[in-house]
Amino acid sequence: MKIETMKRIINKETIKYIGKEIKVAGWVNSMRFHGKIIFIDLRDQSGILQLVCVPKNEKVYQLAKELRPEWVIEAIGKVSKRPFKMLNPKIETGGIEISIEKLKVLSEAKTLPFSIEDNGYEINEEKRMKYRYLDLRRERMKKNLAMRYKVIQFMRDFLQKENFIEIETPMLTKSTPEGARDFVVPSRLQPGRFYALPQSPQQYKQMLMVAGIERYFQVAKALRDEDPRADRQAEHTQLDIEMSFVEKEEILDLIERLYISLVKKIFPEKRIQKIPFPRISYKKAIEKYKTDKPDLRRNKNNPDELAFAFIVDFPMFEWHKKEKRWGAQHHPFTKPKTEDIEQIKKHPEKILAEQYDFVLNGYEIGGGSLRTTCLDVLLAVFEVLGHNAKETKKQFSNYFEAFKYGVPPHGGIAPGIDRFLAVILNEPNIREVIAFPKTGDNRDLMMDAPSEITEEQLRELKIKVDKEKKEK
Repeated sequence: MKIETMKRIINKETIKYIGKEIKVAGWVNSMRFHGKIIFIDLRDQSGILQLVCVPKNEKVYQLAKELRPEWVIEAIGKVSKRPFKMLNPKIETGGIEISIEKLKVLSEAKTLPFSIEDNGYEINEEKRMKYRYLDLRRERMKKNLAMRYKVIQFMRDFLQKENFIEIETPMLTKSTPEGARDFVVPSRLQPGRFYALPQSPQQYKQMLMVAGIERYFQVAKALRDEDPRADRQAEHTQLDIEMSFVEKEEILDLIERLYISLVKKIFPEKRIQKIPFPRISYKKAIEKYKTDKPDLRRNKNNPDELAFAFIVDFPMFEWHKKEKRWGAQHHPFTKPKTEDIEQIKKHPEKILAEQYDFVLNGYEIGGGSLRTTCLDVLLAVFEVLGHNAKETKKQFSNYFEAFKYGVPPHGGIAPGIDRFLAVILNEPNIREVIAFPKTGDNRDLMMDAPSEITEEQLRELKIKVDKEKKEK
């Protein structure tokens, strides 16, 4: 049979074909010469496989001698058991090898700009980001991405059994005040108008509650144009959840059951320090631990110890000293613990919120709240934030219209998937668990983004660039 017509078998499946001729393909991981025998470690997504080439097949042998690390090859040969002394129990295919009968080079490769054999932590981050497609060949990175998939799939299966519906919400939405800065997108068909990329699906998921979708979730992208920070990303992924007719404890109980089940199934080597997860008030956390995301581990040097907790009873508002104004501690749609309008307006510093954070080993890995469904309370909250009733009704007209038609009490939470994975996989940075992350200042070095667009595109969008500021 020709090499082109045979079906390719992935490396880990080759152990099922002892005594048979099969085709394999992948990258040359390494080569060893023992006398006249050439040993090739072939790497694919599933693992490493040993290929053997001897001088008897002269044409194939000469080609094998030319191979270099990271070349992409295809080979046909017979699967046989290794001699006892050559067994390698460290890999799944360590009991077999393939004697090459046909060999084809699919693609040659230059010498890589860095080694992919080690963990890569010591390599300059900008170089790793520029050559991310090579960095992802690293075994650690491949394992991280595989684990990310398992975690997300587990979350989906768990919530499906809890009668949730996964619904996608738009990526092009409306820019709103409060929160982090929006990424804005110009509209060609409506010149001078702009979409915003969502900081979260907040408004859409509340509209879904009005629509009668009582249990919604989504593995959602959140995009925020934040100032450079070492361990933040312009876009991150969260498990977005919203529920109708619930109290705070029902939401926290759901998350607790989800993460207990997830750790037990996917990370059985990890130990959860305390079940049920502690509920700590914001006031107590600040007084006792000097932070609202305390590390509650008894032994902080033990990487397999997980100390989950919920921080509750946050202040509704926080004072921004620089701007000399009140801001929302979580977001303006959070339900205050009182519906006394005058109290909210006169004493914002005393108002607590139905807000809760989810923390793990000293990191915030999620946050949520019950939502305001009383529009008078919502107007009062925005008044404290510096927005009058007229502009609030205009900015959030969808709320004021939709809530007229019957709105159930509802609330939600959005655990961050990137942060959780970084903590549980003992990674120093969330970039280690994201396939194509940005640098600390929000650049994609592999794609060279953000980048300039053409003058023609600018004209179509009716946008003029301030060249003086651009040059600076």
